[in-house]
Amino acid sequence: MFHSTHSNVLVDTQWVIEHLNDPNVRLVESGMTAESYNAGHIPGAVFWSATDLLLPNYQMNLEPMAFEKLLARSGITNDTIVVTYGDYPAIGGWLFWLLKLFGHGDVRVLNGGRHKWLTEDRPLTKEVPTIVPTHYQAKAPNASLRALCDDVKASIDRTKRVLVDARTPQEYSGEWFMMKPPQGTERAGHIPGALWVNYELTLNEDGTFKSIEELQALYSAKGITADKEIIPYCAVGARSAHTWFVLKYLLGYPNVRNYDGSWNEWSRMPEIAIAR
Repeated sequence: MFHSTHSNVLVDTQWVIEHLNDPNVRLVESGMTAESYNAGHIPGAVFWSATDLLLPNYQMNLEPMAFEKLLARSGITNDTIVVTYGDYPAIGGWLFWLLKLFGHGDVRVLNGGRHKWLTEDRPLTKEVPTIVPTHYQAKAPNASLRALCDDVKASIDRTKRVLVDARTPQEYSGEWFMMKPPQGTERAGHIPGALWVNYELTLNEDGTFKSIEELQALYSAKGITADKEIIPYCAVGARSAHTWFVLKYLLGYPNVRNYDGSWNEWSRMPEIAIAR
């Protein structure tokens, strides 16, 4: 069983089953497309698409009014317990970070996500829930949860700051730009000095999080320890948000900020150095 320093931020599939009809709980599924959701989703879950969360340039949409509209149309109030999951493992942590960025109180990640739900043959539906819109009041984005490009620049070669690359080894080495070889002017590689820890290394085969002991060993072996300021990044800030969730909420690291601009921003500035 997973024991967390913040056990109230993870729920298992049985907890979800027991709260399917709880009016104070809203399940949110997300993915790049709605294909998986339309094929069958957890009863009562709403869907957030990539266009709900990302701008056309793949930066996150961090406009408070857009966030308020998204939550209001999803039937979420400021007091709703929001449970996040998706069709790939990083989505739960990404949505958790986004909701916390705007000050939502009670957010929880479905441990194992959609994959765990399917392997246990839990109930699915193709029915889209009927939602009564609410009023939602978002807080201004919490700057302590974000790292900006200048923060990352200032972290290079600083012994008490650690940059963590949460992408695939092919992206880190420069073989891929995001999920394919670089095209045209795209620059592939990693931020100088960044340590590579693929976010998937935090997960068991069934998609659930590894134990506290395993997670501590994974990061401490790389020198990523709680006494340092940690800035994870990836391609667009989603996988790094998963890493942020693991470090801050499962391991209790006090100083972790997600660089949501990530490689999508860093690599497109030709004056900034990259490493391979």
